[in-house]
Parts: sequence; C-alpha cells; structure tokens
Amino acid sequence: MYNESALLTDQYELVMAQGYWELGMAEQEAVFYLAYRSNPFEGDYVIAAGLAEIIHHLTQYRFSETDIEYLASLHTDENEVLFQPAFLTYLSQLKFTCDIDAVIEGTLVQPREPLVRIQGPIIQCQILETMLINFINFSSLIATKASRIRLVAGDDPVVEFGLRRAQGPNGGLMASRAAFIGGCDSTSNMLAGKTYGIPVRGTQAHSWIMAFPDEVTAFHAFANVMKKHTVLLVDTYDTLTGVKHAIEVGKVLRSKGNDLSAIRLDSGDITYLSQQARELLDNAGFHETRIFASGDMDEYQIQTMKDNHAEINAWGIGTKLVTSYDQPALNTIYKLAAIRNDDQTWNYKLKISDQPEKTTLAGIMQVRRYYTQQKFISDVIYDVELGINDAFVPGSDQYEDLLVPIFRQGKLVYQQPDISSIRDRTLAQMRHFMQSHHHKYPVTLEKQLRELQRSLGADI
Repeated sequence: MYNESALLTDQYELVMAQGYWELGMAEQEAVFYLAYRSNPFEGDYVIAAGLAEIIHHLTQYRFSETDIEYLASLHTDENEVLFQPAFLTYLSQLKFTCDIDAVIEGTLVQPREPLVRIQGPIIQCQILETMLINFINFSSLIATKASRIRLVAGDDPVVEFGLRRAQGPNGGLMASRAAFIGGCDSTSNMLAGKTYGIPVRGTQAHSWIMAFPDEVTAFHAFANVMKKHTVLLVDTYDTLTGVKHAIEVGKVLRSKGNDLSAIRLDSGDITYLSQQARELLDNAGFHETRIFASGDMDEYQIQTMKDNHAEINAWGIGTKLVTSYDQPALNTIYKLAAIRNDDQTWNYKLKISDQPEKTTLAGIMQVRRYYTQQKFISDVIYDVELGINDAFVPGSDQYEDLLVPIFRQGKLVYQQPDISSIRDRTLAQMRHFMQSHHHKYPVTLEKQLRELQRSLGADI
C-alpha cells in the first residue's frame, strides 16, 4: 500500500550519496546497524517487527524513470541543479547488492542490540537508512504495545479496532499487521485481513440502533441477519435497559436454535456496567454470553478494570493501540559501525557523545541469547570477526544468534513464515521472558567487543 519507490528516503541521504559517488567512495564496503536507545512505554522490552515490509521494498528496489526525472528537477537556492546528470545516470542503473542480517519478527529485543545489520557499498547502505528505520520503528512500536495489552488481557480475546483513527491508510494497514504480531487475536481492518491473512471480527455501530424506530426493533433486525453470531451494542440510549433488551432478543434467538453471542459496552463506567450486565445475563440463563468492552482503552485501563473485578470477556482496542498513543515513536538509530580499508581490513567506527546513551557501538555485531527451555538468561553482543567465547552463561543450556541472513548480495535468502507463526513466536518469547524477568534483563558486550570500544575512545 505504501509508495514502493526508491525515493522513500530523506533528501540528505541522496546528497551524501552523491558525495560518496563524486569522491570515488560509492562502492567502498561498509557496515551499518539499526538499534534503539531505550525501551518504550517505560517498559522492559521491544517486539521486533517490520521485516516483511523491508523485504517487500528491497525485492523490487530501483529508481524509476519518473524518480530520476523528479531528482533532475530539483535545484539549490542558487538555482543550480541539486544532482548531477551523471550521478542520476548512476542511480538509474543502481541495483541492491547488500547483505542484510536481521532479527526475525516476533523476537523480543533490548536497547542497543542490533535489529538489522547491513553490509555492502556505502552508497546503498546510506540511501536505505530512512526506509529501514521507518519500517522497523513503527511496526516494532505497535507490536510492543499490542504485546503489553496481550499480557494484561490474559486469555481474553483482543480485537484491534483502530483503522478509522490510524495515521492514514498505510499506517492503519501496517498497524493492524503489527498488532496481530504483538498478540491481538483479530482485526476489524478488512484490507489487513485480505492482505495478511489476519482473522477479521466486528460487531455493530450505534448508527444501526439509531436507524430503527427503537432499540428492540434494531436488535431483532440484527439478530435476524447474524443469528448465532449476534453481538449487540447496548449503550446507545441506556446501557442496562439495553442489556435487558438484548436478553429479550437472546430468548428469541434460542427459540430458533441460536444464541446471543455477546453484548458490547462502549461507554460509561464499564466496570460497574459489566458487573450489572453479568448479573442480568446470568439471572436470565445467558451464562455463556460474553461481555465485550471497547472505547479508548489500552493496557492501563484493562488492568484497572481487572483489578476492580470487571466482568469483561473480550476487548476491542483501537486508537490507543494503532497510534501508540502514549509514546508516538521508538528512538531508533542507524549508525556506521565499520568501513573496509584498501588492504581489506576493517576500520571500526563509532560516534562519541557527552550523552552516554548517544554513544554508538563499533563492530560487525551479532547478538547471542542464552536460555533454557523455560526462560531467557541473558544476551551478549559480540563482533563476528573478533568472535565470542562459546562457554555457556551460568544457568543456560542453549543459545541462539538473533540476527539471521535475509539478503546475500542483494538476493533474498530468507523464507518468511506466515503471520500466525510470527504471532506464535511473539507469545512464546513473552513466556520465556516473563519467566526470567525479576529485574533488569542483562545485556552485555562480549569482552573483545568491549575492549574494541574502549580502544576507540568510548567510555564503556
């Protein structure tokens, strides 16, 4: 759905690219990495997502004729052409030839750990910066938010309801996918259902109720259409009266061999109303009818309602999920970590800052996670050239290197799993993490990598 042009980048990326080209550096081999600085939502992890969009973009990567025409039309403030014709000819013939290793979607990750490592001509690595950050940043943020909602909701079904208030159609589509990866059970977004194979669910709007002479008539009409899948929105006029009307309709449904699937609460004191509704439903013999809650909720409201013994069986989560309402961005970075010398050795690079959190890491980095079958133990960031001591971390009996090959010399070598498998991975990762999480999760630099940083002037 997004624009698949190679122009999905920032102006300064192409200005730097032209500089590399003009100075004869365009094909010099470099290594960049993508990471994030701190956990969002005052939490303690991120769920990696967005790799599928990167793969889709790069498998058809090119500067089209219209892209080149647009770049040729740009001028500086002095009315000189911004991009030289010979450079534009170079771009028109450019093919993606890099190696990319990445953390696969649904993996739980930590600050400073590389989520993507790209190696290849510096000009390509530079131009791709904006796109890589854009896809990883947004999708990982939404997947993480969804996983937090999943944790609080427990076994209750969670439906993502956010398309209408998402950040545009492309944002809505990506958010629906990321929310499912993070643990939502379904979406109301029909295009996401078609595009990604996500289960779709929905109820009804207040407009349906208001389109009929009265609430009872509206409920009967909907039940005649939906039969055993009937979910009735009961708060259009008076919520508890609406529940009583829903029970009337439920009795008619039962007389026809169906049943009232659920009622939905969308406003008011939902905790209190759910308790009263549960009592009314149970007294009428509708013990299996679920109570579905919606209305500008996220993990905080769900937790509060559960703490106060709300009788909610399912949740519809919209605006606060798909917009990541309480934290609109993940503080993602993309940095040069090494550049190849003429003698084929590596010249390691890092950025040093007076703000310790903004000092970057040098190296061709990989992340090794030590764990048992029940829980994660710790992560170690190491350099693939310098190596790592393979002795297991105390308490672990297995390990996994988190970055896996995605592209080799521009060719896709990774077989993407289906989206349900990615979601399953998220849920499994969360179980492992929660079993081990009693304090800040340990992430360390391998000894040789740590010494490398110090040799380059970093205060590690």
